[in-house]
Amino acid sequence: MASAAPARTRLETDSLGSMEIPADVYWGIHTARADANFPITKRPISVYPDLVRALAMVKQASARANREIGVLDHERADLIDRAAQRIIDGEFHDQFTVGVIQGGAGTSTNMNANEVITNIALEMAGREKGDYDFLSPIDHTNRSQSTNDVYPTAVKIGLSLTLQSLLDELDLLRRSFLGKAVEFHDILKVGRTQLQDAVPMTLGQEFHGFATTLGEDHSRLTENASLMFEINMGATAIGTGITTHVDYAQSVLRHLREITALDLETATDLVESTSDTGSFMSFSSSLKRNAVKLSKICNDLRLLSSGPQAGLGEINLPAKQAGSSIMPGKVNPVIPEVVNQVAFAVVGADMTVTMAVEGGQLQLNAFEPVIAHSIFQSITWMRQAMWTLRVNCVDGITANTDRLGAMVGASVGVITALTPFIGYAASAALAKTALLTNRNVADLVVEAELMSREEVTKQLSPARLSGLQAATAAIRVIPPEGLIEI
Repeated sequence: MASAAPARTRLETDSLGSMEIPADVYWGIHTARADANFPITKRPISVYPDLVRALAMVKQASARANREIGVLDHERADLIDRAAQRIIDGEFHDQFTVGVIQGGAGTSTNMNANEVITNIALEMAGREKGDYDFLSPIDHTNRSQSTNDVYPTAVKIGLSLTLQSLLDELDLLRRSFLGKAVEFHDILKVGRTQLQDAVPMTLGQEFHGFATTLGEDHSRLTENASLMFEINMGATAIGTGITTHVDYAQSVLRHLREITALDLETATDLVESTSDTGSFMSFSSSLKRNAVKLSKICNDLRLLSSGPQAGLGEINLPAKQAGSSIMPGKVNPVIPEVVNQVAFAVVGADMTVTMAVEGGQLQLNAFEPVIAHSIFQSITWMRQAMWTLRVNCVDGITANTDRLGAMVGASVGVITALTPFIGYAASAALAKTALLTNRNVADLVVEAELMSREEVTKQLSPARLSGLQAATAAIRVIPPEGLIEI
């Protein structure tokens, strides 16, 4: 039996020495060292496609700027430009292999991009991968750049691209709750404060509140997206712009704005911008806000659907899977539960971002990789959580109208609507009687001759109880000397 042919390799060299690299891969020696050094998460940066696209956009804009200001010849600049475009279009993402968590402030990610783009360009030029004498990952693809301006700029652009998909899903979820608000518009229910019975409302009002909450979060996230638009391209190592042409920063900004369609701006103080990562902390905080509020909604959905016999049982969540290996017929609220867990992870990720921002020293924050990973993961998980909540839960929620009606009918809280007519003291006394005797408060009010049956029925109508229609009848109060009209 013939032995398998040995795998082909190419020899690449860096400042530490030489290494054999598989001949067919587009990454090179810097990526190979990073893969060996950072086997932490087993998750390559390619799990965040928008980050990979953003890296290619930065390299493409830099190539165009370098060509424009005359520091890179047209042939090499055009090759880099075309190679980057192929990555933007979705090709070669599997070649971005370095781990999402890495030392070096993102240098491995930057070099991974430099090597892949360079070798794609070499192949397009009809040359062998690794022919760096003709086109170099550092001297040409990384011309006028440093990891310290490329990486944070790419992260900001990538987050901006990824955020849009989250905002789209968030709006779809808001619309789903709004649709249920319309569907449940006339269904009266008992409201609750501090887990105790309160005044009546409609189920539609409750779901409309959920929709409004999500709409507010959409606005806050959109506002915070602008924090990602300030970039530091042209800063190079520490913000002084060393190795760059005087016109580079303005040129690369113009090209980046055109490529990304984002309203990017160059920071006024590049030294400060290169060392300060506070914008990531603010952005992460807005994600945490959205996660916490979405988790609260899921808590409410689980409470409202609890039972089905011994709980609230006001709404029915779609049954998605068997809920127990021992209790036949049990169905759990698994979709809200998984969204809760995503929210917990987002809150933890925000703390990671906060500590990483605090941990920077002097002219650079070395911990931007964990910042980027934490925020990208939060956006990705939140987007998927919103999708499954909408498709597998909210769209299929139904109201348990019989139970809702029975609870409203037995609720002592409805007497609150009559306090403007019979006074607080009388209402409290009748509420206590209703609880002790298990009688209907409306009957007790009529029997006490405080209001007529017609008046009570009118004021306890669903429209009045839920606040959808204001009370217009004459209001009576009970002063110490007796009942009078005002």
